[in-house]
Amino acid sequence: MKMQLLATLSAVVQQGSFAQAAEQVNLTPSAVSLQMKQLEQYFGQPLFDRSARNARPTPFALQLAAVVNRSLAELESLRHTADAAPAGHVRLGITESALTTLLPQAFAALQRQAPKIALQIDRGTTPDLLQSLKAGRVDAAVVVRPVSGGSSRLLWTPLLREPFVLVVPANMAPGTVKQILGQSPWIRLDRGVVAGQMAARFVNQLLPQRQPLLDVPGMDAIVAMVAAGIGVSVLPKIRYQLRDAYGVREIALGRNAPVRQICLVRRSADAGLQRLDAVEQAFVAAAAMP
Repeated sequence: MKMQLLATLSAVVQQGSFAQAAEQVNLTPSAVSLQMKQLEQYFGQPLFDRSARNARPTPFALQLAAVVNRSLAELESLRHTADAAPAGHVRLGITESALTTLLPQAFAALQRQAPKIALQIDRGTTPDLLQSLKAGRVDAAVVVRPVSGGSSRLLWTPLLREPFVLVVPANMAPGTVKQILGQSPWIRLDRGVVAGQMAARFVNQLLPQRQPLLDVPGMDAIVAMVAAGIGVSVLPKIRYQLRDAYGVREIALGRNAPVRQICLVRRSADAGLQRLDAVEQAFVAAAAMP
Protein backbone atom coordinates (compact mmCIF):
# COMPACT_ATOMS: atom_id res chain seq x y z
CA MET A 1 0.00 0.00 0.00
CA LYS A 2 1.31 3.43 -0.95
CA MET A 3 1.57 6.29 1.54
CA GLN A 4 -0.08 8.56 -1.04
CA LEU A 5 -3.38 6.74 -0.60
CA LEU A 6 -3.38 7.45 3.13
CA ALA A 7 -2.50 11.11 2.55
CA THR A 8 -5.43 11.34 0.12
CA LEU A 9 -7.74 9.80 2.73
CA SER A 10 -6.66 12.44 5.23
CA ALA A 11 -7.41 15.18 2.70
CA VAL A 12 -10.91 13.78 1.97
CA VAL A 13 -11.77 13.66 5.67
CA GLN A 14 -10.49 17.21 6.19
CA GLN A 15 -12.16 18.70 3.10
CA GLY A 16 -15.45 16.79 3.29
CA SER A 17 -15.62 15.85 -0.38
CA PHE A 18 -13.65 14.07 -3.08
CA ALA A 19 -13.68 17.17 -5.31
CA GLN A 20 -12.18 19.52 -2.72
CA ALA A 21 -9.66 16.89 -1.62
CA ALA A 22 -8.62 16.45 -5.27
CA GLU A 23 -7.58 20.10 -5.43
CA GLN A 24 -5.50 19.74 -2.28
CA VAL A 25 -3.59 16.65 -3.45
CA ASN A 26 -3.41 17.68 -7.14
CA LEU A 27 -5.49 14.78 -8.47
CA THR A 28 -8.76 14.51 -10.36
CA PRO A 29 -11.91 13.64 -8.36
CA SER A 30 -12.10 10.31 -10.19
CA ALA A 31 -8.51 9.50 -9.19
CA VAL A 32 -9.34 10.31 -5.57
CA SER A 33 -12.39 8.06 -5.74
CA LEU A 34 -10.28 5.24 -7.21
CA GLN A 35 -7.71 5.58 -4.45
CA MET A 36 -10.42 5.39 -1.78
CA LYS A 37 -11.79 2.21 -3.38
CA GLN A 38 -8.28 0.75 -3.29
CA LEU A 39 -8.03 1.54 0.42
CA GLU A 40 -11.43 -0.04 1.05
CA GLN A 41 -10.27 -3.20 -0.71
CA TYR A 42 -7.09 -3.20 1.34
CA PHE A 43 -8.85 -2.84 4.70
CA GLY A 44 -11.84 -4.97 3.70
CA GLN A 45 -14.52 -2.49 4.74
CA PRO A 46 -16.16 0.73 3.49
CA LEU A 47 -14.59 4.04 4.40
CA PHE A 48 -17.39 6.34 3.20
CA ASP A 49 -21.17 6.45 3.13
CA ARG A 50 -21.80 7.45 -0.47
CA SER A 51 -25.62 7.69 -0.17
CA ALA A 52 -25.43 11.38 0.81
CA ARG A 53 -24.48 14.30 -1.46
CA ASN A 54 -20.97 14.35 -0.05
CA ALA A 55 -19.02 11.24 0.90
CA ARG A 56 -19.45 10.83 4.65
CA PRO A 57 -16.52 9.08 6.40
CA THR A 58 -17.30 6.01 8.46
CA PRO A 59 -16.08 5.79 12.09
CA PHE A 60 -13.29 3.52 10.91
CA ALA A 61 -12.25 6.10 8.29
CA LEU A 62 -12.10 8.79 10.97
CA GLN A 63 -9.98 6.52 13.17
CA LEU A 64 -7.67 5.69 10.28
CA ALA A 65 -7.32 9.36 9.28
CA ALA A 66 -6.36 10.24 12.86
CA VAL A 67 -3.61 7.62 12.79
CA VAL A 68 -2.41 8.92 9.42
CA ASN A 69 -2.33 12.52 10.65
CA ARG A 70 -0.30 11.60 13.73
CA SER A 71 2.15 9.61 11.61
CA LEU A 72 2.54 12.41 9.07
CA ALA A 73 3.12 14.91 11.88
CA GLU A 74 5.85 12.71 13.35
CA LEU A 75 7.48 12.30 9.94
CA GLU A 76 7.40 16.06 9.44
CA SER A 77 9.04 16.62 12.82
CA LEU A 78 11.80 14.20 11.87
CA ARG A 79 12.33 16.12 8.64
CA HIS A 80 12.82 19.34 10.58
CA THR A 81 15.32 17.75 12.97
CA ALA A 82 17.36 16.14 10.19
CA ASP A 83 19.82 19.02 10.27
CA ALA A 84 20.60 18.54 13.96
CA ALA A 85 24.22 17.66 14.68
CA PRO A 86 24.66 13.86 14.78
CA ALA A 87 25.63 12.48 18.16
CA GLY A 88 26.05 9.18 19.92
CA HIS A 89 28.36 6.23 20.36
CA VAL A 90 29.75 4.34 17.33
CA ARG A 91 31.63 1.05 17.63
CA LEU A 92 34.01 0.97 14.68
CA GLY A 93 35.92 -2.09 13.55
CA ILE A 94 39.07 -1.41 11.54
CA THR A 95 41.93 -3.38 10.02
CA GLU A 96 45.55 -2.92 11.03
CA SER A 97 46.58 -1.08 7.85
CA ALA A 98 43.62 1.33 7.94
CA LEU A 99 44.55 2.31 11.50
CA THR A 100 47.49 4.29 10.15
CA THR A 101 46.38 5.11 6.60
CA LEU A 102 42.81 6.34 7.17
CA LEU A 103 41.88 6.61 10.83
CA PRO A 104 43.96 9.71 11.76
CA GLN A 105 42.55 11.88 8.97
CA ALA A 106 39.03 10.46 9.36
CA PHE A 107 38.98 11.09 13.10
CA ALA A 108 40.21 14.65 12.57
CA ALA A 109 37.41 15.23 10.04
CA LEU A 110 34.87 13.73 12.43
CA GLN A 111 36.02 16.02 15.22
CA ARG A 112 35.42 19.03 12.96
CA GLN A 113 32.10 17.92 11.50
CA ALA A 114 30.46 15.87 14.27
CA PRO A 115 32.29 16.38 17.57
CA LYS A 116 29.43 14.83 19.57
CA ILE A 117 30.11 11.38 18.12
CA ALA A 118 32.21 9.10 20.36
CA LEU A 119 34.19 6.38 18.59
CA GLN A 120 35.10 3.04 20.12
CA ILE A 121 37.82 1.37 18.03
CA ASP A 122 37.99 -2.40 17.62
CA ARG A 123 40.99 -3.67 15.63
CA GLY A 124 40.80 -6.97 13.75
CA THR A 125 41.08 -8.84 10.48
CA THR A 126 38.49 -8.47 7.74
CA PRO A 127 36.83 -11.89 8.33
CA ASP A 128 36.59 -11.30 12.09
CA LEU A 129 35.27 -7.76 11.70
CA LEU A 130 32.60 -8.84 9.20
CA GLN A 131 31.43 -11.46 11.69
CA SER A 132 31.35 -8.84 14.43
CA LEU A 133 29.33 -6.52 12.20
CA LYS A 134 26.75 -9.19 11.38
CA ALA A 135 26.53 -10.15 15.06
CA GLY A 136 26.01 -6.52 16.12
CA ARG A 137 29.25 -6.24 18.09
CA VAL A 138 30.35 -3.29 15.92
CA ASP A 139 28.23 -0.70 14.09
CA ALA A 140 30.50 -0.28 11.07
CA ALA A 141 33.88 -1.54 9.88
CA VAL A 142 36.70 -0.44 7.62
CA VAL A 143 37.84 -3.63 5.89
CA VAL A 144 39.20 -5.12 2.69
CA ARG A 145 36.31 -6.16 0.48
CA PRO A 146 36.54 -9.92 -0.16
CA VAL A 147 37.44 -11.04 -3.67
CA SER A 148 33.98 -12.61 -3.89
CA GLY A 149 32.45 -9.15 -3.43
CA GLY A 150 31.18 -9.66 0.10
CA SER A 151 27.63 -10.04 1.36
CA SER A 152 25.02 -8.17 -0.68
CA ARG A 153 23.02 -7.73 2.53
CA LEU A 154 25.59 -5.20 3.74
CA LEU A 155 26.17 -1.64 2.54
CA TRP A 156 29.66 -1.22 1.02
CA THR A 157 31.15 2.25 0.55
CA PRO A 158 34.42 2.20 -1.46
CA LEU A 159 37.26 4.22 0.07
CA LEU A 160 40.57 3.22 -1.53
CA ARG A 161 41.80 1.02 -4.37
CA GLU A 162 45.32 -0.21 -3.66
CA PRO A 163 47.28 -2.17 -6.29
CA PHE A 164 49.73 -4.78 -5.03
CA VAL A 165 53.46 -4.25 -5.64
CA LEU A 166 56.69 -6.15 -5.12
CA VAL A 167 58.58 -4.64 -2.17
CA VAL A 168 62.35 -5.06 -2.41
CA PRO A 169 65.43 -3.57 -0.71
CA ALA A 170 66.32 -0.17 -2.14
CA ASN A 171 69.71 -1.39 -3.39
CA MET A 172 68.46 -4.57 -5.09
CA ALA A 173 69.70 -5.09 -8.65
CA PRO A 174 67.12 -4.64 -11.42
CA GLY A 175 65.16 -7.62 -12.66
CA THR A 176 61.69 -8.75 -13.63
CA VAL A 177 59.11 -9.55 -10.99
CA LYS A 178 59.35 -13.26 -11.83
CA GLN A 179 63.14 -13.25 -11.64
CA ILE A 180 63.26 -11.44 -8.31
CA LEU A 181 60.56 -13.63 -6.72
CA GLY A 182 62.24 -16.74 -8.06
CA GLN A 183 65.72 -15.86 -6.78
CA SER A 184 64.96 -14.08 -3.48
CA PRO A 185 63.40 -15.44 -0.28
CA TRP A 186 59.69 -14.71 -0.26
CA ILE A 187 58.25 -13.22 2.93
CA ARG A 188 54.56 -14.03 2.71
CA LEU A 189 51.84 -11.89 4.24
CA ASP A 190 49.73 -14.06 6.51
CA ARG A 191 46.89 -15.67 4.55
CA GLY A 192 44.56 -15.15 7.50
CA VAL A 193 43.88 -11.68 6.04
CA VAL A 194 42.31 -10.96 2.66
CA ALA A 195 45.41 -9.13 1.38
CA GLY A 196 47.55 -12.15 2.27
CA GLN A 197 45.27 -14.44 0.30
CA MET A 198 45.40 -12.12 -2.73
CA ALA A 199 49.20 -11.83 -2.60
CA ALA A 200 49.69 -15.58 -2.25
CA ARG A 201 47.37 -16.25 -5.18
CA PHE A 202 49.39 -13.90 -7.40
CA VAL A 203 52.72 -15.47 -6.47
CA ASN A 204 51.42 -19.03 -6.90
CA GLN A 205 50.06 -18.18 -10.34
CA LEU A 206 53.39 -16.66 -11.36
CA LEU A 207 55.57 -19.34 -9.72
CA PRO A 208 53.58 -22.51 -8.94
CA GLN A 209 54.75 -24.40 -5.85
CA ARG A 210 56.82 -21.40 -4.67
CA GLN A 211 57.41 -21.78 -0.94
CA PRO A 212 57.72 -18.80 1.42
CA LEU A 213 60.59 -18.20 3.78
CA LEU A 214 58.03 -17.49 6.52
CA ASP A 215 54.57 -16.02 7.09
CA VAL A 216 54.31 -12.66 8.85
CA PRO A 217 50.97 -11.20 10.06
CA GLY A 218 51.80 -7.49 9.72
CA MET A 219 52.78 -5.36 6.73
CA ASP A 220 54.97 -3.00 8.78
CA ALA A 221 57.02 -5.93 10.08
CA ILE A 222 57.44 -7.29 6.56
CA VAL A 223 58.67 -3.93 5.24
CA ALA A 224 61.22 -3.80 8.07
CA MET A 225 62.42 -7.30 7.19
CA VAL A 226 62.69 -6.44 3.49
CA ALA A 227 64.72 -3.34 4.38
CA ALA A 228 67.06 -5.57 6.41
CA GLY A 229 67.75 -7.66 3.30
CA ILE A 230 65.97 -10.79 4.53
CA GLY A 231 63.77 -11.17 1.47
CA VAL A 232 61.11 -9.63 -0.74
CA SER A 233 57.32 -9.52 -0.50
CA VAL A 234 54.15 -8.88 -2.49
CA LEU A 235 52.06 -6.35 -0.59
CA PRO A 236 49.40 -3.71 -1.22
CA LYS A 237 51.07 -0.44 -2.12
CA ILE A 238 52.61 0.83 1.11
CA ARG A 239 52.17 4.34 2.47
CA TYR A 240 55.00 6.69 1.53
CA GLN A 241 55.95 7.37 5.16
CA LEU A 242 56.72 3.69 5.69
CA ARG A 243 58.52 3.36 2.37
CA ASP A 244 60.71 6.40 3.01
CA ALA A 245 61.42 5.47 6.63
CA TYR A 246 62.76 2.03 5.72
CA GLY A 247 64.25 2.88 2.35
CA VAL A 248 62.59 0.10 0.39
CA ARG A 249 61.57 0.15 -3.25
CA GLU A 250 58.31 -0.80 -4.95
CA ILE A 251 58.13 -2.59 -8.29
CA ALA A 252 54.86 -2.63 -10.26
CA LEU A 253 53.43 -6.11 -10.87
CA GLY A 254 52.04 -5.31 -14.30
CA ARG A 255 48.56 -5.57 -15.72
CA ASN A 256 47.76 -8.75 -13.77
CA ALA A 257 48.45 -7.10 -10.43
CA PRO A 258 45.75 -7.76 -7.84
CA VAL A 259 43.99 -4.72 -6.39
CA ARG A 260 42.42 -4.60 -2.96
CA GLN A 261 39.48 -2.35 -2.23
CA ILE A 262 39.21 -0.75 1.18
CA CYS A 263 35.58 -0.14 2.11
CA LEU A 264 33.48 1.08 4.98
CA VAL A 265 30.75 -1.48 5.51
CA ARG A 266 27.60 -1.33 7.62
CA ARG A 267 24.33 -3.20 8.00
CA SER A 268 21.55 -2.42 5.52
CA ALA A 269 19.12 -1.99 8.41
CA ASP A 270 21.20 0.99 9.60
CA ALA A 271 20.87 2.94 6.34
CA GLY A 272 20.16 6.60 7.06
CA LEU A 273 21.40 6.49 10.66
CA GLN A 274 22.90 9.95 11.15
CA ARG A 275 25.86 9.06 13.33
CA LEU A 276 26.94 6.29 10.96
CA ASP A 277 26.47 8.60 7.96
CA ALA A 278 28.81 11.09 9.66
CA VAL A 279 31.47 8.44 10.28
CA GLU A 280 31.18 7.24 6.69
CA GLN A 281 31.53 10.78 5.32
CA ALA A 282 34.64 11.34 7.48
CA PHE A 283 36.32 8.24 6.05
CA VAL A 284 35.35 9.16 2.49
CA ALA A 285 36.96 12.57 3.04
CA ALA A 286 40.09 10.96 4.51
CA ALA A 287 40.39 8.59 1.55
CA ALA A 288 40.21 11.54 -0.87
CA MET A 289 43.23 13.23 0.71
CA PRO A 290 46.54 12.95 -1.18
